[in-house]
Amino acid sequence: MNVTIADKLPDEAVNQLEEMGLKVKNNPGLKESDLGAGLSEAQILIVRSTVVNRECIENSPRLSLIIRAGAGVNNIDIEAASGKGIYVANCPGKNAIAVAELTMGLILSLDRFIPQNVADFNDGKWNKAAYSKADGLFGKTIGIIGTGMIGQEVIKRAKGFGLNVVAWSRSLTPEVADEMEIEYADSILEAAKVSDILSVHLAMNAETKGIISKDVLSALKDGAMFINTSRDGIVDEDALYEEVKSGRLKAGLDVFSDEPEFKEGEFESRFQGLDNVCITHHIGASTYQAQMAVADDAVDIVRGYLQEGKVRNWLNRCEHTESPWQLVVRHYDKPGVIANVMNELKEAKINAQELENVIFDRKLAACCTIQLDAEPTEKVLQNIRTRQDEVISAMLVPRG
Repeated sequence: MNVTIADKLPDEAVNQLEEMGLKVKNNPGLKESDLGAGLSEAQILIVRSTVVNRECIENSPRLSLIIRAGAGVNNIDIEAASGKGIYVANCPGKNAIAVAELTMGLILSLDRFIPQNVADFNDGKWNKAAYSKADGLFGKTIGIIGTGMIGQEVIKRAKGFGLNVVAWSRSLTPEVADEMEIEYADSILEAAKVSDILSVHLAMNAETKGIISKDVLSALKDGAMFINTSRDGIVDEDALYEEVKSGRLKAGLDVFSDEPEFKEGEFESRFQGLDNVCITHHIGASTYQAQMAVADDAVDIVRGYLQEGKVRNWLNRCEHTESPWQLVVRHYDKPGVIANVMNELKEAKINAQELENVIFDRKLAACCTIQLDAEPTEKVLQNIRTRQDEVISAMLVPRG
């Protein structure tokens, strides 16, 4: 089996894949346009930030599994993958500590003017008077939007700095907030109103797009910080730009809308030249520790796929089919039994949407459960049941 790696993975991970007997094409310099031409041989594609578009999927006839070595999968055309029966999996939570560390670094950089200190020093300028005007963090309030694994790691570190924590998340309840020893906010707007720092840790989807609205940003106190280490589409960036351009807010961003797609080169951004903005190069997950954890997880997903035919963290599986009937066939474990059952269903023009076959001890008998999109007639059932040298019993069950 052939594996293509389109982004940088640690050598240890590449070696592990090769030790499984896989043929690995390790090309971390591949771009979206390169993948768009198609992968003629690869059955497995591993990416981090490189975009996997519809053209790539349409032009890769052997591709069966795409692994995002990270959490978000907005760089993968999942709809196209689903249409071709290609598994899409990710490695969530493995970079949580790294992102939380960068979040705190951005906060400290904004408060203590660290980038400006370094820039002036390298330019031979000494400006201690200007850089001695930090507010400090102790006793201030940080609003955490999203209390998944990354949000929780930020909360731990924020408490260590003596920050008071208020949080909102769709899954957060007042009871859970009490257990976490943080304050519960019933909306993002309410969290923003009381926060000196607002830090976002949400996945990007239709529900969260633009969720940090102009109203939310306007609700922040004068001089407050806004931190985004999640996805640029989470925030109304035009509103954010106006707030930081006016000097009312400070921003620490690891993501922004006009972020270059290439890995190295010249670029321009409207945020350049603003002293109250600190931007990093989308490096939230880019620590050796995080990269190893993510890479190990990606390798483990490949291992499970090869050895068991199962994909852990499978994202594009249909959660619930509309099949109203379930056929349970207990049968002898011999060749052709399931094929014959399926042929009876095919002749009746009944679609089997999901199938699971399990084997009993001693490997003499098995049980096959098939979800059907239509009710088989009694004749179809009788045709299946009368295969006495193959079928032990066949029971039709309506799915509630």
